[in-house]
Amino acid sequence: MKQVAQNYKSGELAVLDVPAPSCAPGGVLVRSLYSLISTGTELMKVGEARLSMLGKARARPDQVRKVLDSVAQQGALNTYKKVMNKLDSYTPLGYSLCGVVVEVGAGAEEFSVGQLVAAAGNEFALHAEYNWVPVNLCVPVPDGVPPEQAAFSTVGAIAMHGVRQSEVQLGDTAVVIGLGLVGQLVVRLLVAAGVRVFGIDTVEDRCRMAEKAGALHCSSADEAGIAVLERSLLEASNGLGADHVLLAAGGHSNGPVETAARLARDRARVVDIGKTKLDLPWNAYYDKELDVRFSRSYGPGRYDDRYELEGIDYPAGYVRWTERRNLECFVDLIAREQIDVGSLVARVFPIADATEVYQQLSSGALPGVGFLFEYPKPEPQGEGELPPAEGVVAPGVTRRREPAGRPAPAGAARFGFIGAGNYASSMLLPHLQKNDDAVLAHVATNKSLSAANAQRRFGFERISTDANDVLTNDSLDAIFVVTRHSTHADLACRALETGKAVFVEKPLALTDEDLDRIVATAEATGNDRLMVGFNRRFAPLLTGLRERFGHPGGGSSLRYLVNAGRLDPSSWYLDQDKEGSRFAGEGGHFIDTLSWWLDSPPTEVYAVPGPDTGDVVVSLRFGNGSVGTISYVGGGNSRFPKETLDVTGGGRNGRLDNFQSASVWTGRKPSTRKTRGTDKGQRTELERFVAAVKSGGPMPIPFDSLIATTRATIAVDKSLASGHAEQVPSPPHRPGQGKV
Repeated sequence: MKQVAQNYKSGELAVLDVPAPSCAPGGVLVRSLYSLISTGTELMKVGEARLSMLGKARARPDQVRKVLDSVAQQGALNTYKKVMNKLDSYTPLGYSLCGVVVEVGAGAEEFSVGQLVAAAGNEFALHAEYNWVPVNLCVPVPDGVPPEQAAFSTVGAIAMHGVRQSEVQLGDTAVVIGLGLVGQLVVRLLVAAGVRVFGIDTVEDRCRMAEKAGALHCSSADEAGIAVLERSLLEASNGLGADHVLLAAGGHSNGPVETAARLARDRARVVDIGKTKLDLPWNAYYDKELDVRFSRSYGPGRYDDRYELEGIDYPAGYVRWTERRNLECFVDLIAREQIDVGSLVARVFPIADATEVYQQLSSGALPGVGFLFEYPKPEPQGEGELPPAEGVVAPGVTRRREPAGRPAPAGAARFGFIGAGNYASSMLLPHLQKNDDAVLAHVATNKSLSAANAQRRFGFERISTDANDVLTNDSLDAIFVVTRHSTHADLACRALETGKAVFVEKPLALTDEDLDRIVATAEATGNDRLMVGFNRRFAPLLTGLRERFGHPGGGSSLRYLVNAGRLDPSSWYLDQDKEGSRFAGEGGHFIDTLSWWLDSPPTEVYAVPGPDTGDVVVSLRFGNGSVGTISYVGGGNSRFPKETLDVTGGGRNGRLDNFQSASVWTGRKPSTRKTRGTDKGQRTELERFVAAVKSGGPMPIPFDSLIATTRATIAVDKSLASGHAEQVPSPPHRPGQGKV
């Protein structure tokens, strides 16, 4: 299918051929008819991507701070790789469309195939021929509403939420500053609500357009224009001024907020809808005691994954107007002809012309505010296209065979990936791409552009959006599972059932029940060729430290400090009910490292919570009598090293400082080795895995060790809940398994 995308690093815009998304539970697959270009938000994003690296840094100082923190913890090279991985990727554009439902996922049965719907979301309602949309971001379009008008619904919901934030009443007076697409819709909604409306914009045609929609008077943003509007406003309001000022302007000028204070009455409301500079003149706002409010996107529910992705609605008695109800209300206003959006449509373009359209919009060559992309009807399946059994998810959606990457060396192992997110793209795939014994044969991702990015950067032979495509690919020798934590156990079992070697990024499982299923699958299939991404035991600096320290024997004591840092509030890691605790997701790394160092499995776990949410201090006892402590904390300084390991035993001490230096005290003076990077072992780990897959030899980490580490990680949460120590049963040793 066709999809519009932009490379944020280079600024390149393109219309790409990518695989259509699958229809997941909780939503519907929609074939686009029309999608609306947000001339404010999208052009701002397009313009920002075309800036130099310095310009991007100035535009996003918040991201610069995160990069500097990462350099302090992860090192310059690793940070550079992660940043470039994010920048040098195609990202989607679009968030407002109208289309036809072509497939209904489980839990979305309120919709039906063939139904006309309006859809929202900058991850779901994209400029693409097909989109998967969750139920709370999708609404039926009433009969009689033209689809090109219904495509305005998301931007209409943005305008509507701004109007609701102002709490206008019949007979109020309002000024709309900025009469672009959102501002025009705000004017129409205010007029429909019985409000006397005035407007300001730098473009004369937009002022006249707003007046035709019912605004009493609109003027230019210069001093003369504002003075004329002020006189008209005072006359209409009996000398009071505006009850409400709605800011729908963008840019870097402070003029809009200064003008708002000038035109507002005493104790008026000022609502910021657009991305406006807000250097508030204190005296002006204080003297009038102005109520400054923000309008966040489409309304309540926005940025709440439980609402948007899981479909959990807010009760109307507590939250009357959610983002979905705003969408429904807007299309209903169109249906009842109480708001006119048809007059806003300036041009309709075929999706194939998207690159040229954005160039013309950026240059100001296209007058107007409402621009739509139109999508072709699906064509019958043709020669060279894959049949439905190989991943087609909707009528008329086909996936072509993709061109091969680099030629496969004779005897090389062929790998398939399920998932290709930031970790896989920055820490796994670059190493495999350089390995002559590895062929990147197939990748499946939830999002179409993620698969396309992986193919562009790493040369995958084939891409898709359905994990089953990888699981049923008989040409593969091994399957990588690099997805969200809650999916690992199920995908690991399904991959083991194929008889292939399997690499699962940690954690292997989140519950004992899931882990039992993995063990049972390995026993039933006779396939225990499993690897988990416990990479730290392969880190050169750490393996060198262990060699210099010598065999620890029993009675050793280890202390692992993990300065995990605080997570972004939007991180999926915080969805503990679905994805497990933060320690469950990452703690296996540290338990495995201690177990490997001691060459002994953990037998007992006792955990106590720390002062911050997610903090935990874990005490472990191992089979050889040694003990270890892991302090996993998030409240430390973001520039402090992430990981510090101290080892004591046999008259010796060892310390690893964040995989940058390692010291051993065996005599009078310490012996220290340093490295410029922070190699945590991924390269060596993957070399060992590729060699094992190719030769058929043992996996780099014994199966029983993987199970024991995962059992101990799960036991941490159990100990937190019970308040006492939890035993970690060790699986019986099987011949050929080797040691920890």
